[in-house]
Amino acid sequence: MSFIEILGKIDDFVWGLPIIILLVGTGIYLTVGVGFIQFSRLGFWMKNTLGKALKGKGEAGKGEVTPFQALCTALAATIGTGNISGVAGAIAVGGPGAVFWMWISAIFGMVTKYSEVLLSVKYRERNKLGDWVGGPMYYIKNGLGEKWKWLASIFALFGAFAAFGIGNCTQVDAMTGAASNILQLFIPNINYNVTKFVLGVIVAVIVGYALLGGIKRLGQMLEKIVPFMAVLYVVAGLIVLIFNIGNLPSVLAAIVKGAFNPSAVVGGALGITVKTAMTKGIGRGLFSNEAGLGSAPIAHAATSNEDPVEQGLYGIFEVFADTIVVCTFTALIILCGNTVDGITYGQSADFNLTIQGMASTLPLGIATVVVGLCLILFALSTVLSWSLYGTRCAEFVFGEKSIRIYQIIFCVFIVAGGYMGLDAAWTLASILNGLMAVPNLIALWPLSGMIFKMTKDYFAKVK
Repeated sequence: MSFIEILGKIDDFVWGLPIIILLVGTGIYLTVGVGFIQFSRLGFWMKNTLGKALKGKGEAGKGEVTPFQALCTALAATIGTGNISGVAGAIAVGGPGAVFWMWISAIFGMVTKYSEVLLSVKYRERNKLGDWVGGPMYYIKNGLGEKWKWLASIFALFGAFAAFGIGNCTQVDAMTGAASNILQLFIPNINYNVTKFVLGVIVAVIVGYALLGGIKRLGQMLEKIVPFMAVLYVVAGLIVLIFNIGNLPSVLAAIVKGAFNPSAVVGGALGITVKTAMTKGIGRGLFSNEAGLGSAPIAHAATSNEDPVEQGLYGIFEVFADTIVVCTFTALIILCGNTVDGITYGQSADFNLTIQGMASTLPLGIATVVVGLCLILFALSTVLSWSLYGTRCAEFVFGEKSIRIYQIIFCVFIVAGGYMGLDAAWTLASILNGLMAVPNLIALWPLSGMIFKMTKDYFAKVK
């Protein structure tokens, strides 16, 4: 058995049914404990997240960012290549029903992310540089006590290494593929390796510039990139849906029917079962919105907002925007554009399936440019956010002196990492992401009492 095959077996085990049950189960438990606030307080959290963002972005002091900038930093990591390529892969392998299970993961993931963000702000601390730092490693150490610091260190170690995979070389490879598709429209014989090197250098310079400016510069950059890329993608998706509106009823029916009876939609010969649709949908949804992984709370810890519950509401909106909005748009572009019967199921697929769906309405060249540009922006924002996540994790394990060393290595990997074996890099990153979730979820259960109490007290005060 080859090294890649061994990694694949480990990845299948890590992201198998047990961890998916644990992730969704934790979300259900926390949802019940806070009174289903993703539904019962829908108007309130919309008004206090999106509503506040539209009115004004606020100000932040030294070593912190505004609540909106914290949201954009976290969204930058969650709205990534998985929202385009990952959704395409889930539908191709799991059928249209995978989208339904993606929605289920998001519904309960909203409260998981809310809880993570709340605890991150509650148990954050100032480092020696004056920056707010937080995340699972801090709410494990400060919430569960020093005797649990070993568990916090395990999370941080996995996070520091995962950043080189999921937040670095794999993203640059996705950007290179998208950029090459666009450039080939104008320069047919362009060299792929040259494109990869030049793009790697450009991204490394951008990330280096952001890191040198600290958390405030990173937040200022991402509050401009994230809204633009999200609006661009949603507008393009709306155009496709409007011109294919006649397919929408049958697509929605296929999504619901395919969740419980895939063979009725894709045919039984392909081997797509309810379990396949469920694991691919839930797994891809969780991988996209990162609810339960513990990564996004690291960004939210830097907020200027002093109320943990108020910042936690941004966690609900974050999952909503990532999965319910962006992932759903990708799914509808694919299924309405290609039509449910026009997709070859049972085999892997990437962003080209999304391009095909968009090309049902827009000329192929324009569809390639739009999807490619969104993919580049999604990937770039992910690299920027994960540069912060990796830095904070390394800082926790190795101390403040490791920050610049880690950041230099991170930028070098942006240029060199794309030349690694991408199959191994993606799989290893996936394994490390899954392992990050374990210590984080372990901490959420004993700290749930604090989550429930703070939520109850906050909304009693609001009344």
